[in-house]
Amino acid sequence: MIICAGNNENFDFATPMGVGLVETAMNLTRLCLFDKPEFLLFVGTAGSYGNKKIFDIVESKTAANIELAFLEKKAYTPLDNVVSTNTEGTKDILVNSSNYISTDVDLVKKFLNFGIEIENMEFFSVLRIAQEFDIPAGGVFCVTNNCDENAHADFLKNHDEAKVLLSEYVKKRILQLTAK
Repeated sequence: MIICAGNNENFDFATPMGVGLVETAMNLTRLCLFDKPEFLLFVGTAGSYGNKKIFDIVESKTAANIELAFLEKKAYTPLDNVVSTNTEGTKDILVNSSNYISTDVDLVKKFLNFGIEIENMEFFSVLRIAQEFDIPAGGVFCVTNNCDENAHADFLKNHDEAKVLLSEYVKKRILQLTAK
C-alpha cells in the first residue's frame, strides 16, 4: 500500500494518512488494525539539512525523531528515537521527523553529524507503526527546500514540481518492480 500525508500533498496512487506525527500515527494504526497492508510505502516531500539538493529523490527505510533542543543539549528522551525497517544492512539516509520545520542553518548542520540528511514530518510515525505491526515499509521523498530561513517560501515555490517528479519516480519504480 502506498500512503502519503494528505492535505496539499496528495497523489492519485496514494492513500492520505494525515499531516504530522500524531495524525499519521492515529490513522495508520486504525488502518493496520482493520485492514493490515502487506507493505507500506510512504511518499512525500522533505527539507534538506544541506547535503541533498532541491528536487533530489531520496529513498529510505530509517527515520529519527530528534528535536532541535536535543542538539543543543537542552533536552533528552528515554524513548528510542531512531527506527528502521532496513533488513539488508545497507547504509540508509536517515530522515528526521518532527511536527516543526527546522529553519536554523547552524543547528540543522548538527543533524548531519548524526547522519541525518533530510526531514519529513510523518515518516517516523510511519516506520514506528510499521514496526509495531511487523509490516515491511520504506519511504520515497523529493526535496523541496533547504532547512533555513526561507524553508517555507521555498517549499511553497517548489512543492508542485516536487510532487510531479515524485509521482513520475514512484510510477516508474512500480513498473520496474511489476516487470520482474
